[in-house]
Amino acid sequence: MAYLVSRYPAISHTFILREIQGLRALGHSIVTASINAPDRAPQAMEGYEKQEAENTFFVKAQGWPGALGALLYWLGRSPLKLAGMLRLGLGLGKGGHWLYGLAYAAEACLVARWMAQQGARHLHVHFGNASATVGVLVKQLNNCHLSYTIHGPDEFDDVPGQHLALKMAQADDVVCISQFAKGQLMRISDPAHWDKLQVCRLGVDPAQFTYSVRDAGTSAVKLLCVGRLSSAKAQILLVQACANLRDEGLDFSLTLVGDGPDRARIEKAIEQLQLGDRIVLTGALNQAAVRAHFARADIFVLPSLAEGIPVVLMEAMSSGVPCISTPVNGIPELIQHERTGLLATPGDLDSLTTQLRRLIREPELRRSLAQAAHTKVLANFDLGRNVARLGQIFAGFATSRI
Repeated sequence: MAYLVSRYPAISHTFILREIQGLRALGHSIVTASINAPDRAPQAMEGYEKQEAENTFFVKAQGWPGALGALLYWLGRSPLKLAGMLRLGLGLGKGGHWLYGLAYAAEACLVARWMAQQGARHLHVHFGNASATVGVLVKQLNNCHLSYTIHGPDEFDDVPGQHLALKMAQADDVVCISQFAKGQLMRISDPAHWDKLQVCRLGVDPAQFTYSVRDAGTSAVKLLCVGRLSSAKAQILLVQACANLRDEGLDFSLTLVGDGPDRARIEKAIEQLQLGDRIVLTGALNQAAVRAHFARADIFVLPSLAEGIPVVLMEAMSSGVPCISTPVNGIPELIQHERTGLLATPGDLDSLTTQLRRLIREPELRRSLAQAAHTKVLANFDLGRNVARLGQIFAGFATSRI
């Protein structure tokens, strides 16, 4: 079995690496390919990430000489399939540009040849993005069994541009990380393809996180937010809520872990609202450092405007940190308001401020939510059980299509 990801290893996609490790432990033979190079230099990776990088096939790193060699390989082996794949690929370019389509076709030639070298007959792609487009083209060349894991929300933001309906038609099986994702795919797919869709949730390994009950204490309440600094995560809204809380005289601090395109705007908002003494930005951190922040945090906040089901929420809940988030996409399947966490209205500053105020002022509420959240994660989002379920799905796939 071959896994194809747009970028692997990646600090924001550690859950994919954990999933692959879990499947291998269950006896599945998996090789990995990544369209792009890793997001960090080897010296910045943890040992297990470095090992994965060393054994991963990086598609763009082959360059045009490699792509030309792969094109000639398929020209000699299956010229008619190659011609059909090229015709399809040229129509799948981003924004309708045929050059993007040509690049996808070249990448498909490389991946399909690599799969032949590895003896892989099944291709599984995480996310419905450009890598999934490459997956469709790979199948045109080698008739592999093609499956996806669809997360959302990015795939659902541009259904025509992502050719998502075509991908659902071409896939043999589709794994959805939430019931919400399955519903969205049903909405854009022909009902004839609905039986391909199966829900299998992501998860965390509880052994990787130390659950502890927070002492109310008398010091400032420690807020934590972990995630890519982007408009979808709405960290600027969180900064604005912190200004409201400060003006009300509440004692707290906020740590923002992550990096991304919104960093400059977030820093500007912190400066304009004079919150430099309350908010710290750490940049991107590895898993060990993030776990250390969970151990110190009193409240975890993720005020997202769009999400799948964030693994980082599961990690916080596994660590005993009560969570505030928003009821977007799949999040309500993880957090039930006032039972396993609090949910603020997406994009509503007053609502976010209210939920933060409640948890800062009510340590008993923090404790009860954290305990219920931990139970929820153990019951429905345990990585071992969910990977075993995924392994059962994979075991049902055809063993040969070539």
